[in-house]
Amino acid sequence: MKFTLSWLKDHLDTEASLDEIAEALTDLGLEVEEVVNPAAKLAPFTIAKVLHAEQHPDADKLRVCRVQTDEGEKQIVCGAPNARAGITVVLCKPGDYVPGIDVTLGVGKIRGVESHGMMASERELELSDEHNGIIELPSGEVGQLFVDWLAENRPDAVDPMIYIKITPNRPDALGVRGVARDLAARGLGRLKPLAVEPVPGGFPCPVSVTIDPALKDKGCPLFAGRLIRGVVNGPSPDWLQQRLTTIGLRPISALVDITNFFTFDLNRPLHVFDAAKVKGSLTIRPACDGESLLALDGKTYSLRAGQMVIADDTGPESLAGIMGGEASGCSAATVDVFLESAYWDPITIAATGRALKINSDARYRFERGVDPAFTLDGLELATQMVLDMCGGEASDVVIDGAVPDTTRAYRLDPARVISLVGMDIPEATQRATLEALGFALAGDMATPPSWRPDVLGEADLVEEVARIASLTQLKGKPLARETMGVPGPILTPMQMREKAARRTLAALGYNECVTYSFIDAANAAMFGGGAEVTRIDNPISSEMTHLRPDLLPGLLQAAARNQARGHADLALFEVGPAFHGGEPGEQHLQAAGLLVGATAPRDPYASRRPVDIYDAKADAEAVLSAIGAPAKVQISRKVAGWWHPGRSGVMALGPKALCVFGEVHPRVLREMGVKGPAVAFTIWPENVPFPKTKVPTRPALHLSDLQAVDRDFAFVVDAGVEALVAVNAAAGADKALIESVRVFDQFTGDKAEVQMGPGKKSIALTVRLQPRERTLTEPEIEAVCAKIIDKVTKATGGALRG
Repeated sequence: MKFTLSWLKDHLDTEASLDEIAEALTDLGLEVEEVVNPAAKLAPFTIAKVLHAEQHPDADKLRVCRVQTDEGEKQIVCGAPNARAGITVVLCKPGDYVPGIDVTLGVGKIRGVESHGMMASERELELSDEHNGIIELPSGEVGQLFVDWLAENRPDAVDPMIYIKITPNRPDALGVRGVARDLAARGLGRLKPLAVEPVPGGFPCPVSVTIDPALKDKGCPLFAGRLIRGVVNGPSPDWLQQRLTTIGLRPISALVDITNFFTFDLNRPLHVFDAAKVKGSLTIRPACDGESLLALDGKTYSLRAGQMVIADDTGPESLAGIMGGEASGCSAATVDVFLESAYWDPITIAATGRALKINSDARYRFERGVDPAFTLDGLELATQMVLDMCGGEASDVVIDGAVPDTTRAYRLDPARVISLVGMDIPEATQRATLEALGFALAGDMATPPSWRPDVLGEADLVEEVARIASLTQLKGKPLARETMGVPGPILTPMQMREKAARRTLAALGYNECVTYSFIDAANAAMFGGGAEVTRIDNPISSEMTHLRPDLLPGLLQAAARNQARGHADLALFEVGPAFHGGEPGEQHLQAAGLLVGATAPRDPYASRRPVDIYDAKADAEAVLSAIGAPAKVQISRKVAGWWHPGRSGVMALGPKALCVFGEVHPRVLREMGVKGPAVAFTIWPENVPFPKTKVPTRPALHLSDLQAVDRDFAFVVDAGVEALVAVNAAAGADKALIESVRVFDQFTGDKAEVQMGPGKKSIALTVRLQPRERTLTEPEIEAVCAKIIDKVTKATGGALRG
């Protein structure tokens, strides 16, 4: 939306400066995008007088002039045909920037004659396109600033242009009067009254108008117009041309310029038909499939059935509310015109405009919503302007339809300004603000004006009050505390666990993924899901038809995409919900990690190796430790079908599984296009028990300063015995003294069977004893060792290796 300062002052009686107005507009929500002030670029230029002019000695079209300036006489070479003695001119001195030619002047020589500046034309100063000669001023003193002379004699030439951005919810600000109303409510002036005097009709209108009944509810509730005969459609006045030119519009003729003026001045788009070219009556109706229209932009548009048009007896004459037709457009020969003003349904206009890809000032306003109550007033005001500028006689007004009822009221609660915005504004000020914006107040009920379709509730009333009062008045205040001291925790215990899991995995070198909660049916079934209860009724694609039963499918898909782009070694994780049903609450939190490829890049030290189950197990244990899981858990092999049956396990506490880890099944990798090896783990943080006592601090760290004792044991057991059985048995021999039990060697295979017998293997354990009260004696150590041997041999059926 563009307008000039003088245009704004037609509606706003104000003494505010340009800077104050621009600042207030942005603060009101009408963001100022640009201010173009012609006076700024014309500020250096002064008025001078040509004392003498003679022919250039070496050029027929150049003259050497002696010019009286505020710095004395100067010699200037000029090629303008009107350069002569006695005229008053505009002087550009050396060092001045001339905007029209994009040049900074300097002292130069033209055909051997020195020139100290130039005398400017209107085009060189961007005042107009006139360039047939230099500017001749009818008055002015030598040395006077040219901008001061313009302000006194041609104020429109130095009228600043303001360009503001309008949000879609403020159609009222698409007219200069709407902008002035906001500024007046802010206190930057007084909104001038707008008098609407009906123009009496001198004869019945020969053109009748009719709205198709199907369009009166949704399309065109109101259409009005009148014939004006005997007009003279010449150029519009200079002031009108200047305003349109300043905002980027090209003056065409008085009739067309008037309709453009009302579009920007009062947000009331209008249209004029050449009445001689209209055959019969005008009808607002849906277009027929196959109809076409040559529009004013010179393009022919093929219309679809249902698109709204204004048609005469021969066919469409205008795209309703969007653009007129070339056939009935006005020209210099136009004598009789039909001036129309209508209210069009915003949705219908937007749909037609988008379908035909037409952007016009009328469409831009109608699809956002103009003031329906101003439809007839706009017609009367435009009629009077046509009569004033073009002469003629107006007919009676013809109307079909009625002004749609937009009346609605909302309760004004002064206290809500404090609760919603945080500003303490007196009730009297709030009421005065709304009345200044055009709201009607009756008791505690506020009725929005017809030009504010965006006000749809009590909160909107609060927004208007706060907007006019200025949100810059908000002052930061600390939140009130119910009690003194350290505030209670904000995050829930489960949120704390989620945060700890995410930070731990990132610290371990994993990259976080955030995948969709939806996967395709095949992958959902592969990971234990895909049931009808988790199917999406309206999926956005065929690859997102079901809620995910596990986080691993998304991580594997991410791994496949990365491998396809040359990234072979990956460490990915995700923390989020997985779903075991389709109802609210039928979900559970998971933390999953995936390792693919090798542990390190290639180097000369042989540190690179394929990832294995123990990498996944170690990282899973680190996460479990970070979220508070106990160190001692049971491990079993009861894993789901997407895990390798012999290289995976489950960490559990009784019936509750805390984590599953291991290699991903080769079939799953093949189906999902992932090149192995790939190991992973899935953790269920909700299954980790919470501490029985909740304290804000960590438990005390208990360390022993007594010497620990390590003892190694090797047992010969059957080849099918798991090492975990031996580890658990040894750890249970003396829970007070035994700190840890680890497997440090396994001897299996053909050589083992040769030494220890068929079907046998050797498991070597190291047991650490940590005394707490006193140093262990040798007999006490031997007693514990005997218990360990006894426990392991009973649990495994093996024997101590000799």
